[in-house]
Amino acid sequence: FETNLDPQCPESCQVSCHVMGYGEISTVFELKSERMAGLAFKRMSIFESQEELDNYVEAYSEYNQLLEDRVGITLPEHGHAIIYNPSGRPIFYIIQRKVPAYSIGNNAIHLLNRAGIRTLFERVLQELHKLWTLNDSESANMVSLDGQISNWVIDEFDPDSKELEPEVPLLFVDTSTPLYLIDGVEQFNPELILRTMPRLLASIARQFFLEDVMTRYYNPRKVTIDILANFYKEQRPDLIPELVLVANQFFAQNGTKSLDIEPIQEKEISDYYREDAIIWSFLASSRS
Repeated sequence: FETNLDPQCPESCQVSCHVMGYGEISTVFELKSERMAGLAFKRMSIFESQEELDNYVEAYSEYNQLLEDRVGITLPEHGHAIIYNPSGRPIFYIIQRKVPAYSIGNNAIHLLNRAGIRTLFERVLQELHKLWTLNDSESANMVSLDGQISNWVIDEFDPDSKELEPEVPLLFVDTSTPLYLIDGVEQFNPELILRTMPRLLASIARQFFLEDVMTRYYNPRKVTIDILANFYKEQRPDLIPELVLVANQFFAQNGTKSLDIEPIQEKEISDYYREDAIIWSFLASSRS
């Protein structure tokens, strides 16, 4: 597959494939062969040297272990592979069990009723709460993730079901950005993201956007606002008022009170979405 792949026209590859999606630093493929059935392959071709790849693989592996063993967040079955393309450049593949598209959060919110969506949102907050309480006790060694609704999967979801059980199991699928601190130092190299942009625009992004984008994931309130604002992108802004109430009620619970999170106002969500849309539109246009 790698030998015959044209990244500009991947579905013309001799090894039949389907592009499942695109990320900031990756493309996700399904390979249409019996041996590869049931797997999703996230291809990352951003590494310029073996040392750079080795550093990433170490961070990626530790991040997966932290999420599963230390935090208690469930990931789909996963592995990885390193392949060298014909020019000798290292290509990293994250391999995960393929999940049904309808079970991914941003698709499920168009199948569930409002009560089901509220349950899904609260379950996401419960999973994130595991991170937040851990980080609250160890501010120099923190773990985070991109909690937007499209990064969560409802395990064994029935697409005909309109509601969810309160303890419905969730899987977190976006582990390609290993966000964690050791002695206060971020272990993910954000230059890998900037590398996909023209040099001048990367310099602008580095100066004006990068610090805010990287640090917001360690702030529980900003993470929650980011998730809520994501409902604009998913064409469900009608849900935001009631989900703001769910979030504020969650913050007021005894188990979360110690984090001292101020209530969120609806206007903050729309303001954040406008600002965030500008940032990501800039980043996306710089790659086109």
